Amino acid sequence: MHICHVNLARNFRGGERQTQLLIEQLAAHDINQTLVCRRDSPLRHALSDIEGLELVSAHQMWAGHKLTPAVDLVHAHEARAVHWAWWHSKLRRTPYLLTRRVPQPVKDKWFNRRTYGGAATAVAISSPIEAHLEARHWCPVTRIPSALSHFTRNTTVVETLRHRFEGRYVIGHVGALVDRHKGQSLIIEAARRLADTHPDIVFLMLGSGEDEERFKQESDGLDNVIWEGFQSNVGDYLAAMDLFVFPSRNEGLGSTLLDAMDAEVPIIASNVDGIPDIVVDEESGVLIPPNDANALHDSILALREDPDRGARLARGACQRLEAFTPEAMASRYRTLYAQLLEADTA
Repeated sequence: MHICHVNLARNFRGGERQTQLLIEQLAAHDINQTLVCRRDSPLRHALSDIEGLELVSAHQMWAGHKLTPAVDLVHAHEARAVHWAWWHSKLRRTPYLLTRRVPQPVKDKWFNRRTYGGAATAVAISSPIEAHLEARHWCPVTRIPSALSHFTRNTTVVETLRHRFEGRYVIGHVGALVDRHKGQSLIIEAARRLADTHPDIVFLMLGSGEDEERFKQESDGLDNVIWEGFQSNVGDYLAAMDLFVFPSRNEGLGSTLLDAMDAEVPIIASNVDGIPDIVVDEESGVLIPPNDANALHDSILALREDPDRGARLARGACQRLEAFTPEAMASRYRTLYAQLLEADTA
């Protein structure tokens, strides 16, 4: 079996992390793989040590380059990749599947109907995405959720971080700094209200993005908000957090929440889109209404004042993780690939 993955994203976000995790797991099962990506894709560095993985620049394909050896199946991992896979299927007659990771509806346009309709199947990472795609009736749909990252920890770094925040209650957040998506302005508002009443609380914000400068201006003068920037060693930071907040305004699934669960950090997250597939209110975290800074503020204080509740929620979260491991995700994709190839040759 030879799978050609296509991810044409410029940056490295959740979808690219999931592409990386899947390719790494499939390599462990001796599946031949090719990745078509941009010449400047961060995935090139992230997957540089994967034995047997062929990296192909997307522009080469339209310059007459052919995949050698020929692949059995193309897997499109984001929107532009779906278009690429459709065109490739017209040129090479190679079947393809796609993974849909974002909750926004696919617009009912002619080209979308053709590209989705040409897919052997669409994979939805959460129940709301699955329901939307099924309602379109463009192609078969199955659900395979995203996976946690199994972040490693450097004991020395973790101890340094814990010493840095000694005596503070650390509320963490990891995500692209894009307010219309992740809702970080709600965190700033909660921090502003807690600055005087609970000076021991500090908000540790990891990530970069288009709203970074705006957020720094909005939080200017708040000593309880730290903008740490993009950090590759997320596991070390999670180990230093007492609480994880994720007030997204929209979210396909929220795989970062799985990493917080894996680190046994209690969670407060928005009750929106695919997040409830992961966070069951009062079982594996606390769900709050989206766009509600008051609810975020009140939930933070409630968990701050009840550590036993936080520990119970963290334990409940860990019990749900078996279905969200990289191994589980790759196993389901391997089964799906085999079924699609069998159907294509029938």
